[in-house]
Amino acid sequence: MTRSIFITGASAGIGAALAIEFARRGYAVAIAARRLDRLHDLQVRLAAGGAAGVVAIKLDVTDYAAIPGALAEAVRAFGRLDIVVANAGTAAVSPIGKGRFAQMRATIDTNLLGAMATIDAAVAILRAQGGGQVVAITSTAGARGFSAFGPYSASKAGLHRFVQSLRAEVHREPIVVTELAPGFIDTDINRGMGKRPFVIPVERGAAIMARMIERKVAFRFVPVMPWSIIVPLLKLLPIALLAPKPRRAPGSADSNRRPAP
Repeated sequence: MTRSIFITGASAGIGAALAIEFARRGYAVAIAARRLDRLHDLQVRLAAGGAAGVVAIKLDVTDYAAIPGALAEAVRAFGRLDIVVANAGTAAVSPIGKGRFAQMRATIDTNLLGAMATIDAAVAILRAQGGGQVVAITSTAGARGFSAFGPYSASKAGLHRFVQSLRAEVHREPIVVTELAPGFIDTDINRGMGKRPFVIPVERGAAIMARMIERKVAFRFVPVMPWSIIVPLLKLLPIALLAPKPRRAPGSADSNRRPAP
């Protein structure tokens, strides 16, 4: 029997790579995102790449009221949804106290509230059809607040707790809850961040995540190593190591010093 999957934020990055990977595995794939032109290009690629069926759905997850209808469209196309992946996300440098609250709010609206709305609507559909799987994409950044990325870390930490609550609520129901917390995966969302320790190609990340989803894991870092070791250590780091380096005042002795010949 053909299995089906619905993926938000599927026009680029991890979402698009997951769609390609699940198409290769023979799934019927519903791809949802704001950029319909990109979805149509991906739709052609998925159809040629082995997908049992493809439907492209224009969706902005911050339009919370539109999410149930988007999921229902996929159900009409495929008959049911076996897996719903809440993947849509954004990240931006958002230092606190610099007048960037609108940017902060946009991060929370997409990463946390949009994911919560997606999961809430998905659970209702999975219950009605007798079961299925919900997948939330969080982040290793949810384990610790990082300078200039407070909203992003907060959104992923909040989603982690929301998923924990969901897992408790559906414990006796035929609904699987999976949380995947990637480290640095090479996508547009993090290419401008400078240092990206242990970064892996997006295709490798998607393959790892697809295997974990099919195995119905409860929680995993992506990849498991080295992040299973690094994340607990991050929680123990003194704040001084996470604080930005102080900027030297213009005209100071150090700022005017020239390197030795």
